[in-house]
Amino acid sequence: MKKATLGVLAVAAVLTLAVWAVDVSGTWEMSRPGRDGQIMTTDITIVQEGSKIKVTMPSFRPEGEPMVGEGTIEGNAIAWKIVRQTPRGEMIMEYKGTVDGAAMKGTFKMMDREIEWTAKKK
Repeated sequence: MKKATLGVLAVAAVLTLAVWAVDVSGTWEMSRPGRDGQIMTTDITIVQEGSKIKVTMPSFRPEGEPMVGEGTIEGNAIAWKIVRQTPRGEMIMEYKGTVDGAAMKGTFKMMDREIEWTAKKK
Protein backbone atom coordinates (compact mmCIF):
# COMPACT_ATOMS: atom_id res chain seq x y z
CA MET A 1 0.00 0.00 0.00
CA LYS A 2 2.78 2.42 0.90
CA LYS A 3 4.65 1.63 -2.33
CA ALA A 4 1.53 2.34 -4.39
CA THR A 5 0.98 5.65 -2.60
CA LEU A 6 4.61 6.65 -3.12
CA GLY A 7 4.32 5.72 -6.79
CA VAL A 8 1.24 7.88 -7.24
CA LEU A 9 2.94 10.79 -5.44
CA ALA A 10 6.04 10.44 -7.63
CA VAL A 11 3.95 10.55 -10.82
CA ALA A 12 2.03 13.57 -9.48
CA ALA A 13 5.32 15.35 -8.71
CA VAL A 14 6.64 14.76 -12.24
CA LEU A 15 3.39 15.98 -13.79
CA THR A 16 3.43 19.06 -11.55
CA LEU A 17 6.99 19.92 -12.65
CA ALA A 18 5.94 19.58 -16.29
CA VAL A 19 3.09 22.03 -15.72
CA TRP A 20 5.43 24.51 -13.99
CA ALA A 21 7.98 24.32 -16.79
CA VAL A 22 8.37 27.54 -18.73
CA ASP A 23 7.03 27.55 -22.30
CA VAL A 24 10.05 28.14 -24.55
CA SER A 25 8.48 27.12 -27.87
CA GLY A 26 9.11 29.50 -30.72
CA THR A 27 11.89 31.50 -32.33
CA TRP A 28 14.64 33.08 -30.24
CA GLU A 29 17.40 35.48 -31.24
CA MET A 30 20.60 34.12 -29.71
CA SER A 31 23.72 36.26 -29.23
CA ARG A 32 27.25 35.14 -28.41
CA PRO A 33 30.76 36.41 -29.01
CA GLY A 34 32.47 35.10 -32.15
CA ARG A 35 36.10 34.09 -32.49
CA ASP A 36 37.11 37.70 -33.12
CA GLY A 37 35.13 38.95 -30.10
CA GLN A 38 32.36 40.51 -32.20
CA ILE A 39 28.82 39.62 -31.10
CA MET A 40 27.12 37.17 -33.44
CA THR A 41 23.35 36.76 -33.55
CA THR A 42 21.40 33.85 -34.99
CA ASP A 43 17.80 32.71 -34.80
CA ILE A 44 17.13 29.38 -33.12
CA THR A 45 13.82 27.50 -33.04
CA ILE A 46 12.64 25.52 -30.05
CA VAL A 47 9.82 22.98 -30.09
CA GLN A 48 8.64 21.92 -26.64
CA GLU A 49 6.61 18.90 -25.59
CA GLY A 50 6.23 18.89 -21.83
CA SER A 51 9.72 19.01 -20.38
CA LYS A 52 11.42 17.83 -23.60
CA ILE A 53 12.76 20.30 -26.17
CA LYS A 54 14.10 20.06 -29.72
CA VAL A 55 16.34 22.95 -30.79
CA THR A 56 17.19 23.81 -34.39
CA MET A 57 20.11 26.16 -34.98
CA PRO A 58 21.85 27.34 -38.15
CA SER A 59 25.20 25.82 -39.00
CA PHE A 60 28.37 27.70 -38.09
CA ARG A 61 29.13 27.69 -41.83
CA PRO A 62 26.85 29.52 -44.28
CA GLU A 63 26.62 26.47 -46.56
CA GLY A 64 26.15 23.95 -43.73
CA GLU A 65 23.07 22.01 -42.71
CA PRO A 66 21.08 23.23 -39.68
CA MET A 67 22.09 21.66 -36.36
CA VAL A 68 19.43 19.88 -34.32
CA GLY A 69 19.70 19.05 -30.64
CA GLU A 70 17.52 17.67 -27.90
CA GLY A 71 17.26 18.58 -24.26
CA THR A 72 15.04 19.47 -21.34
CA ILE A 73 13.37 22.37 -19.58
CA GLU A 74 12.83 21.89 -15.86
CA GLY A 75 11.41 24.89 -14.03
CA ASN A 76 13.44 27.73 -15.52
CA ALA A 77 16.55 25.59 -16.21
CA ILE A 78 17.13 24.77 -19.88
CA ALA A 79 19.73 22.45 -21.40
CA TRP A 80 20.30 20.86 -24.79
CA LYS A 81 23.04 18.98 -26.59
CA ILE A 82 24.01 18.85 -30.24
CA VAL A 83 26.20 16.00 -31.48
CA ARG A 84 27.83 16.39 -34.91
CA GLN A 85 30.12 14.19 -36.93
CA THR A 86 33.07 16.09 -38.41
CA PRO A 87 36.12 15.00 -40.40
CA ARG A 88 37.99 15.18 -37.07
CA GLY A 89 35.46 12.97 -35.28
CA GLU A 90 32.47 13.58 -33.04
CA MET A 91 31.89 17.11 -31.78
CA ILE A 92 29.55 17.69 -28.82
CA MET A 93 28.09 21.11 -28.06
CA GLU A 94 26.33 21.53 -24.72
CA TYR A 95 24.08 24.48 -23.94
CA LYS A 96 22.89 25.21 -20.38
CA GLY A 97 21.04 28.21 -19.08
CA THR A 98 18.06 29.76 -17.38
CA VAL A 99 14.87 31.25 -18.73
CA ASP A 100 13.44 34.50 -17.36
CA GLY A 101 10.23 35.33 -19.23
CA ALA A 102 11.17 36.26 -22.80
CA ALA A 103 14.92 36.11 -22.11
CA MET A 104 17.47 33.35 -21.61
CA LYS A 105 21.14 33.29 -20.72
CA GLY A 106 23.70 30.60 -20.16
CA THR A 107 26.87 28.94 -21.32
CA PHE A 108 27.82 26.99 -24.40
CA LYS A 109 30.56 24.37 -24.05
CA MET A 110 32.44 22.86 -26.98
CA MET A 111 35.73 20.98 -26.57
CA ASP A 112 37.79 23.06 -24.15
CA ARG A 113 35.92 26.34 -24.71
CA GLU A 114 33.04 27.75 -22.68
CA ILE A 115 31.20 30.76 -24.08
CA GLU A 116 28.37 32.83 -22.58
CA TRP A 117 25.21 33.35 -24.62
CA THR A 118 21.95 35.26 -24.31
CA ALA A 119 18.67 34.96 -26.18
CA LYS A 120 15.44 36.87 -26.46
CA LYS A 121 12.12 35.58 -27.75
CA LYS A 122 10.99 37.01 -31.06
